[in-house]
Formats: sequence, structure tokens, C-alpha cells
Amino acid sequence: MQQRTRPGGRGAPTRASGPRGAQRAGAAGAGRAPVRPTVARRAVSTGGAALRTRAPQPRRFTNRAVVLGLVLLVLLLAYAYPVRVYLAQQAEITALEQSQERQIAKIAEMAERAAKWDDNEYVKSQARQRLHMVMPGEKPFVVVDPARSQQIDPTAIPGAEKAPRPWYSKLWSSVEAAD
Repeated sequence: MQQRTRPGGRGAPTRASGPRGAQRAGAAGAGRAPVRPTVARRAVSTGGAALRTRAPQPRRFTNRAVVLGLVLLVLLLAYAYPVRVYLAQQAEITALEQSQERQIAKIAEMAERAAKWDDNEYVKSQARQRLHMVMPGEKPFVVVDPARSQQIDPTAIPGAEKAPRPWYSKLWSSVEAAD
């Protein structure tokens, strides 16, 4: 006769095999307790449809996931301020470098303008244009264009007497100057 095998590949144990079987074989079989406790069966409700119960929902986050999230949040908060300071410093460095480039360009332009004044012809041309100077023996002419004439405010002329201002405008200008 062939012995039955279980899905695991082992044969079914006989009642008398193993240490439990030896204990059971020696005991009297009349008042002994069952080897396995019996499972209580559900009572069938007589009210019609059976009540369905839901399986308990698994927790969304494990304790490890919560701790990891808190650690990442603390690290994010700890690095936020230094990163902000770093970015502000980089922006300041960039602005200073641009300012320095503008100053270098301005210095080069001013050096070029100063070099022009070493030329005698340039000095003569500037004296003619700006100061209306002429060389000895030349006759100066000034052309007055009526279309270009402008009404000049007599108070705008340097040295002219200006109208007195009220006391509150003087006070306000001193407040603005103090700021």
C-alpha cells in the first residue's frame, strides 16, 4: 500500500509516530481531550441577509516612515536658512562684479577723454566751441536765432535776488535735508 504525501512532500504521520503519538498511545482513550481545540462556528442568523464586517484597514504610514519624514523635515528646515544666505551672497557677488565692470568701463572712458586734452588741436576746438574764443586776427560772430530764444526766468540767473519763501516751506526743506 502506498502512503499519502502532503503538498510539502512529506508523508502523513501516523498516529503512533513521533513523541506525541507515543504519549497518546500510552494514555487511555476514553476521557482524553482532543488534540486540537475546536473552532467555534459562527451562528447562522435567521434574520435573512448575513452581516458583512470590514477587514481592519492597514495603517498608511509605519512608525519608521513617520520618523524618516520627521528627520527629512528637520533637515530641510535646518538647511533652508544657510541656502538662503548663500544665494543672497551669490547675488551680491554678481551685483558687485557688474558694478566693478561698469566702473572699469567708466575709468577707461575718462582716461580716453583725458588723453584727448593732450592734443593741442582738441584744446583749440574746445576753446572755440565752449568758450567762444578766437585766434588773434579772427573776428567772432554770434548768431542769434529768434526761434531758439527762450524766456529766461530772472530768478534762475545766478546772483539774482530770489522771492522770499514762506516759513513752512523753509521748515519742510530743512526736514528733507535732514533725512
